[in-house]
Amino acid sequence: MATSRSAEIRKDAVHNRWVIFSPARARRPSDFKAKPVPNPNSKTQTECPFCAGHEHECAPEIFRFPPESTSDWRIRVIQNLYPALSRELDPPPNIECGGGPVTVTGFGFHDVVIESPAHPIHLTDLPPAQVADVLLAYKKRIDQLRALDSIKYVQVFKNHGASAGASMSHSHSQIMALPIVPPTASARIQSMKEYFDQTGKCGICQIRQDDLLIDESSHFISVAPFAATFPFEIWIIPRNHSSHFHDLDSDKASDLGRLLKLMLVKMSLQLNNPPYNFMIHSAPLQIDSTQLPFSHWFIQIVPQLTVMGGFELGTGCYINPVFPEDAVKVLREVTIPN
Repeated sequence: MATSRSAEIRKDAVHNRWVIFSPARARRPSDFKAKPVPNPNSKTQTECPFCAGHEHECAPEIFRFPPESTSDWRIRVIQNLYPALSRELDPPPNIECGGGPVTVTGFGFHDVVIESPAHPIHLTDLPPAQVADVLLAYKKRIDQLRALDSIKYVQVFKNHGASAGASMSHSHSQIMALPIVPPTASARIQSMKEYFDQTGKCGICQIRQDDLLIDESSHFISVAPFAATFPFEIWIIPRNHSSHFHDLDSDKASDLGRLLKLMLVKMSLQLNNPPYNFMIHSAPLQIDSTQLPFSHWFIQIVPQLTVMGGFELGTGCYINPVFPEDAVKVLREVTIPN
């Protein structure tokens, strides 16, 4: 049944923004399914530059799993053929945010993680152990990038589906390394500092688990955030306080691989395989030690079910037609076929 709740405005204490929950705009939560969008490449295209045997068509390779493999690789990390930032430019000096416009060189790294050698295979099709290997590939690349003093922040993200920003249908994710700390990360750290100063606790460690918990594993929980910006948004959070994703070890990667796959499969089954984005929100690389107690990394999964309009662009407030408590019920009840 449709929710009988009244409209609410909730504060997202992690990102320091307000979200309007408007059930008057909602159908039943279970009706929020993605509309099928024909992909012109999905049926006709069986091979592309990311496929095994086409390695010569790609930008230079950085590394692969297994490292000694030739044609039987499982994961490749390569340079982006059309990078947003250039690794060939000189790194800018330390950037101080003053009052006026600032321009620096477009230095940075933009890499691609090819998650499978086979064109039709998506992340949800991989066994959990190989999803874990994808996570460990992220970690290995971040470890390489954080050795550079000029890199201040690394963003790992995945775009699935053309309307979510994926230009290639072959399953892949991306890593961008920046000489600056981007505003969303800065705002998140500041917001979490304010919460810590008021309570003495990490805001993400304190996230409610009862009616917002979707699933859990040995080292992680998956929740719908209390002030979810988007319908059916999911966060996967380390149970134990951890500031940086790159501190992930093999045991935790294996555990996270299972839970990440489970969340993506549940979302796909219940919402008709929607386009989605996921982002790994980690602390800046050169974070001050005093900021570690309130910096807690997490994965944010956002199915693309609504369109951002003028109100959101004008105010920075978002309208979400699905209360997270209702989204949790829908996601919990998904039966995973054997």
